[in-house]
Amino acid sequence: MRRNTIVLISVLFILAIFAWAGWANWEYRKQAAEKQQAEEPQGELVPAPGGDALNYVSPLNGKPAPAFALENLSGSKISLASYKGNAVMINFWATWCGPCQVETPWIVELRDKYAAHGFEVLGVDTEGDDLKPGDKAGWAKAKTNANKFVSEMKVSYPVLLDGDSISNEYGGLDDLPTSFFVDRNGKIVAASVGLTSESDIEGNIKKALAE
Repeated sequence: MRRNTIVLISVLFILAIFAWAGWANWEYRKQAAEKQQAEEPQGELVPAPGGDALNYVSPLNGKPAPAFALENLSGSKISLASYKGNAVMINFWATWCGPCQVETPWIVELRDKYAAHGFEVLGVDTEGDDLKPGDKAGWAKAKTNANKFVSEMKVSYPVLLDGDSISNEYGGLDDLPTSFFVDRNGKIVAASVGLTSESDIEGNIKKALAE
């Protein structure tokens, strides 16, 4: 009986060690992730020249736009690299986003206005955050919702799916819409978060075109 008690205590002790080790490992990884997040450069709002408005300054400004290749509504892969030599507005949006619905007609109009100058818009849908390669139903739903939005808004530029898969590379996308303006050399020259104005969008397009 005494031997069984010793064995039981030993087993419980070993299990306790494993449990502690698992908790310690989880706590270490949690602290490491929080430290990494805290060390990452964050965007900030700064006063706009000559006014009371605030401009968003992204830590990606002045850096090459992170590369990506995403599926469009026809099922083809579209890469950012294929637009090198053009100025590009990367517009992260979602169908449920009210401000996105407000600004989309402006973007459509401005894209048509500056297309001849070598400007293109890539509309990146971010609402399918649970999309997986083999999830046919999820992809079908995402495409249906995006197609409806495109039709209602008369969107003429490429629309890509699964934007959440590249959200970390573009700073986490804490708010929508979020847009990045890329110059002809692939460098980000401006960014905006939340609803701005049509004139602000046009000004950033001109920065990308260097006009």
